[in-house]
Amino acid sequence: MKKARLISLGFVAVCGLAAIYLVLDKPEPPAPAPMAAAPPPVAKDQILVATHDLNFGYVIQPTDMAWQDWPKDSPIQGVIRKSERPNAIEDIKDSVIRGSFSVGEPLRPDRLFKGTSSGFLSAVLAPGYRAVAINIEGSGATTAGNFILPNDRVDVIHIYRDEDAAKTGAGDAFVSETLVTNVRVLAIGQNANDKAGPPTAGGATATLELDPHQAETIILAQRIGQLSLVLRSMQDSAKQVGGSVSAAQQIRDRGVTIVRAGVATQSRGK
Repeated sequence: MKKARLISLGFVAVCGLAAIYLVLDKPEPPAPAPMAAAPPPVAKDQILVATHDLNFGYVIQPTDMAWQDWPKDSPIQGVIRKSERPNAIEDIKDSVIRGSFSVGEPLRPDRLFKGTSSGFLSAVLAPGYRAVAINIEGSGATTAGNFILPNDRVDVIHIYRDEDAAKTGAGDAFVSETLVTNVRVLAIGQNANDKAGPPTAGGATATLELDPHQAETIILAQRIGQLSLVLRSMQDSAKQVGGSVSAAQQIRDRGVTIVRAGVATQSRGK
């Protein structure tokens, strides 16, 4: 009996020593990873944005714009910053929009014009350009089936009777040529809003934005033939703006036919 008790005590002692060894030999837990420092807060400014869609020719009011947070070191240029123009809302009020803005889009001064003593068209014209009205057919035959709207871009095609061909016996020979390309439509009739009303040409004239040379060409061409507008794709319009072709000089060289007392004479351009 005594021997059995000794054996039990020895077994207990061995188990206790083994437990102590396991506890002492257990590896220490890894040190916690250092906490990453929080990045410094981004310095912010505020920029002026549109509170809703603003269309070409719209006269902007204070409720049409609002300040919105913007990174102060943003590389985007041409926006209106509150740190630079704290009174911009009051300053910009009553300006005419030369392009268009979507809701939330930053307002840009180069697309705003404030002309209190000027008419609408002079306000939306780009510097150095002229507004020239040409006749168009009410049926839409000269305006892409009535689907050309203000702020679209078009080519202008001149159709006229070739007098030289007619003299040789060719009959009523007509010629078409492109006079100017990729010019902006300012208005159709009295409508100068690109999103107002149904997509139809509601007038007998189209007002185009032309440089002085193009204006001379178009005015002269309208006296000796018919002008038609050709609508350009929106993507294609952005590639080249306000180009013109060699037909302009051809019109000057051909001149205009003047009839006095039933006698036709040719007046050459200068």
